[in-house]
Amino acid sequence: MKPFSLLLLFLFSLLLSAQDIPKPCATFYDNPDFEQAENNYVLYRDFLRAGDWEDAFKLWKAVYEVAPAADGRRSSVFIDGIAFYEYFISQTKDTVLQQSYVDTIFTLYDEIDCCYPGGGYVPARKGFDIFYKYPNRTSKKEIYNLFKEAINTDSLKTPDFVLNPFSALLVELYDVGEIEKEEAYYYQDMTHKILKHALENCEGAGCDRWAIVEEYAPKRLEYFETVQGFYSCEYYMEKYYPEFEANTDDCEVIKMVYSRLKFAECAEEDERFRELIRIGNENCAPKSSSPIIPGCGGPQPKYHEAIEQFQQKIEQTTDSLEKARYTLLIAKIYQVHLRNLSKARTWALKAAEIRSNWGEPYLFIGRLYAFSGPVCGPGRGWDSQQVIYPALDMWEKAKEIDSSMQEEVDKWINRYSQLLPTTEELRELNLSPGQEYFVGCWIKCSTKIRALD
Repeated sequence: MKPFSLLLLFLFSLLLSAQDIPKPCATFYDNPDFEQAENNYVLYRDFLRAGDWEDAFKLWKAVYEVAPAADGRRSSVFIDGIAFYEYFISQTKDTVLQQSYVDTIFTLYDEIDCCYPGGGYVPARKGFDIFYKYPNRTSKKEIYNLFKEAINTDSLKTPDFVLNPFSALLVELYDVGEIEKEEAYYYQDMTHKILKHALENCEGAGCDRWAIVEEYAPKRLEYFETVQGFYSCEYYMEKYYPEFEANTDDCEVIKMVYSRLKFAECAEEDERFRELIRIGNENCAPKSSSPIIPGCGGPQPKYHEAIEQFQQKIEQTTDSLEKARYTLLIAKIYQVHLRNLSKARTWALKAAEIRSNWGEPYLFIGRLYAFSGPVCGPGRGWDSQQVIYPALDMWEKAKEIDSSMQEEVDKWINRYSQLLPTTEELRELNLSPGQEYFVGCWIKCSTKIRALD
């Protein structure tokens, strides 16, 4: 064969191989009829914007078959595919089919990572979807590891949607002993740094999203303030001492700051601590009594010990009212100081069992649910709105069994009912008023959908 013929054969083979690029990364321009692929891409996205899922999906499949990587610069075909399969999940109750769709979604994520490697987007999105939508797909530790991978990769540029669920997992996994102190300290510090950097550099709508994170993540991470020795004395000084300086005549603030510094085992020889004790005793102690804050020593807020003491009181008393009161106090310690919502609910339910006609435990549980919007979702939108439904259930039950609580309960019902989605918004989610719905996250209960209108 002549050299020129060999060259033509070689060029022809190259052309064939170009048309046979591995499917996940093929682009419009890797196909002979690239104009048709581009046209289908434009058309399916127009149908998608119009809400015509059926026609949009047919054209999307045609594009995905030949050019899943679009123009080679964007992952929009994969992302749209994920949206299609999420929609299909919402349209069927067949759990086998739903699982098949979920598997396809995660295959699409893997293909994004294959064709557009670099950055922490894919592990971040996987972690977010599993945490909020498919919690039974894998363990909480593995979800945490996905978020950790994203943070390790993107550092200060980590996306806003990572921090709220990551903070929740960081606290929960440390609390059950699955994360060591050094790792927990590093990642809580990174979370604060990421948030600070984002708030200082955000623009437009991005600032609104970061504001949602600011409302939740730092408060969730305050759990670590309840862990003896996790932070140094200086951490508590920097955070709480300015509150004392701004409120030197407020005895509640003085006692709160004192308890924080004692818990941190700050030295009372420290001039700042001595000043707090002096002013506390001058401004807050009755003249005829002992100092409100002792000059040395003093009680330290050890919450687990307090719980044990309340448990002893519950066992020792035969008065059901006292038993119920102590039991609910334990629930409040778990909520306020130990930030463990599941245990807070467990103890509140125990209080309700002890005193069957008492609405306070159900009011408390309703607040736990209502405050969980940033825990169970990004802070806004459906994933966060859905927690209102079980909250309303609890508040209605509180009124039902305890008429004395009607005025207080109605305040909470009226406040949170204004945050419900409208019928039209529910329709867009393929939901309707009166429909039974299961709320996941840590709440895990069935409820009924309501609408604002």
